Amino acid sequence: MAHEELSNGTIFPIGQKVEKNFVGDAYLQMVFTDDKPLNAKIGNVTFAPGARNNWHSHKVGQVLLVTGGEGWYQEEGKAARHLTKGDVINIPSDVKHWHGATKDSWFVHLAITAGTPSDTIWLTPVEDDWYNNL
Repeated sequence: MAHEELSNGTIFPIGQKVEKNFVGDAYLQMVFTDDKPLNAKIGNVTFAPGARNNWHSHKVGQVLLVTGGEGWYQEEGKAARHLTKGDVINIPSDVKHWHGATKDSWFVHLAITAGTPSDTIWLTPVEDDWYNNL
């Protein structure tokens, strides 16, 4: 997915660049931030090729809805899963994981995260050696 195709084919704006807890260029546009009635937030996350977030977990869990491009999702101790448009990932509470773009594609997903921002426990970056061996 080229950057031009990405900008012409996304549902939501690309948002602001995220620096903390990510490797590479990633962007976040909050879509839903009302705490009631769901106590959940929805963010549209866009990853440039090679970008990914750090290992992390959520006290309440998270759901990812892939809307474009190609990416990876990996839970600690399991093989990485290749993701494409239409994939849905249900991440249980307290499961250490990461997600991000493949080396050659942009990747976009909606992240539905329950609870508060402090319910996300950010950990170490996904090292280049680990990522490059996918």
